[in-house]
Amino acid sequence: MAKFIFVTGGVVSGLGKGITSASLGMLMESRGLKTTNIKIDPYLNYDAGTMSPYQHGEVFVLDDGGEVDLDLGNYERFLDTNLTFEHNITTGKVYSAVIEKERRGDYLGATVQVIPHITNEIKERIRKIAEEYDIVVVEIGGTVGDIESMPFLEAARQMQLEEGRDNVAFVHVTYVPKLKVVGEQKTKPTQHSVKELRSLGIQPDAIIARSEDPLEEGARRKISLFTNVPEEAVISAYDVEDTYEVPLLLEREGLGRYLTKRLGLEEKEPDLKAWEEMVRKYKNLKEEVEIGIVGKYVKLADSYLSIKEALKHSSIANEVKVKIRWIEAEDLEKEGFKLLDGVDGIIVPGGFGARGSEGKIMAVKYARENDIPFLGICFGFQLTVVEFARHVLGLEEANSTEINPQTPYPVVDLLPEQREIDKLGGTMRLGAYPVKIKEGTLAHKLYGKELIYERHRHRWEVNPEFVREFERAGLVFSGISADDKRRMEILELPTNSYFIATQFHPEFKSRPMRPAPVFKGLVKAAKEKRYG
Repeated sequence: MAKFIFVTGGVVSGLGKGITSASLGMLMESRGLKTTNIKIDPYLNYDAGTMSPYQHGEVFVLDDGGEVDLDLGNYERFLDTNLTFEHNITTGKVYSAVIEKERRGDYLGATVQVIPHITNEIKERIRKIAEEYDIVVVEIGGTVGDIESMPFLEAARQMQLEEGRDNVAFVHVTYVPKLKVVGEQKTKPTQHSVKELRSLGIQPDAIIARSEDPLEEGARRKISLFTNVPEEAVISAYDVEDTYEVPLLLEREGLGRYLTKRLGLEEKEPDLKAWEEMVRKYKNLKEEVEIGIVGKYVKLADSYLSIKEALKHSSIANEVKVKIRWIEAEDLEKEGFKLLDGVDGIIVPGGFGARGSEGKIMAVKYARENDIPFLGICFGFQLTVVEFARHVLGLEEANSTEINPQTPYPVVDLLPEQREIDKLGGTMRLGAYPVKIKEGTLAHKLYGKELIYERHRHRWEVNPEFVREFERAGLVFSGISADDKRRMEILELPTNSYFIATQFHPEFKSRPMRPAPVFKGLVKAAKEKRYG
C-alpha cells in the first residue's frame, strides 16, 4: 500500500517546490523505496502544450507524448525515471473527465458538485498512479489561498482521512524573508501561510523554510511554536550554488529521516554516494567554455531549462564548466555577428513562429563558416537546412513554409498528415519515436548504436524532395525515422569539426549521470577548441 507526501507552497510562488518535491522523491528512492512524483497544476489548460514559454517556462515532453510542466523534467532528472502524461494532473483534465462522465449519465442524475465529484476524480487519479509504488510525492502547484488550488487541497485533506494519518504526510514550503532594515529573518509570512492551510483542515508535518541564508535558531523556534510543527521538522532550505545540492542539504537537515519515521517506515541509510560525487565534481570544475544559445525566449531562462541542465550534465562528463551566453535572435539580426565573438560553441534551440528566425539562420551560418562547434535542435535543425539551402545550394529564397508559405523552395514543409489540422493542442508529432542511425557517422560515434528513441515536438520537417540535392552538396542525414523511413532526424556536416542538428529534443532525456550524447559531444568539441 502506497504512502503519500503532499507538498504545498505558501507566501509566494517560485520558491522551488518542484526542486523540493524532486529532492524528496530522490531521498525516498535512495532508501530503497519505489517512489514516483506527481505534479498538480491548478490551471484550466488541459496540458502545458499551448502555453507560452514566457509565462510558464519550457514545455517538457514525455515518452508518451504528454506535454507537461517543466517540474516533471526535474522529477525525471532527480529520480532517473520516465514519467507518463498521467503524472501531470490539471484542473482542465479533471473537469473535462467529470463533465464527460456527467454527459454519459455516470452520476445517475445526481447534482454534480466540486465535493464530492471533482475531489473524487482527483483522488482517483492519484491512487491509480500509486498502485505500483511505495511512496508517491504529490506537488500541488500555486500557493495556499489561491482559489484554483482549493479542490486539490480538499482532495488531499480527504485522502489523509481515508488512507489514515500514518500513510499521508504534508510538507509545506514557505518563504522566510530577511529585511535589510532590521537585519533579522521574519516568520510572520510563514505563520499566516500555515494558518491559511490549517483553516482548510490541513496541519503540515514539516515546514521547508526557504531563505537566502541558513535559518536562525530563533526563527526556527518561533516557526515551530506558531505552526505546531516540531523543531526537528522545521527544515532550513537556504540558497545553494546549484539545485543538485538540494537533496543533500535536505538530508543533512534531517528531512528524509523525519518523514520516514512520521510515515512509520523502516529507517534505512540513504545511498547518495554517486550523487554526492557528482555534485563534488561539478563544484570543483576549473576550466571553462562559453556556449552561445541563440533563442527567442532568452529573457526567461526557464524557457530552456532542459538545455541548461543537459549542458550541466555534459560539464560533469567533460570536466569543464559551461558558461552560457544568452543571445536574443532578434538582437543578432540587428547587431550582427559581433554578439557571437569568442564563443566556443553555439546552440540554436527549438521554438515556433517566424520571429527571430533570421537571427537563428545567421547563427547557423556563423558556426558553419567559422567551424564553431554547433548543435541545432528541432526548429534549429530545420533552420540549419534552410541556411544550407540558401548559402550552399544557392536557393536564396529557400525557407520553411511555417515562416513563408509562398517560398519557391519549401525545403522544410508540413507533414502530410498535419495539413488538415486546425487545432493546436496535442496535434504535433509528439513523444518518443525510433531513429535509425547510419554507421560510420558522427551520430553513430556519439550514440554508439544504430537504433535510438528520442522525444519529438514538431509539425514541420525536411521536405524529402530536396534531400538528394543536400546530400550531393555534402550534408549528411545520419539519422532517419525508423518507423516510416521518410523523415530526416539527424544531420551533420563532416567537413566541420562538430556540426550536428537533430529534429528531436535530446535535452529531455539527459540525466546528471548520463548526459545526452549530442550535448556531451558539443561540450567536448568546445573544450578541444579552447584548450586543444
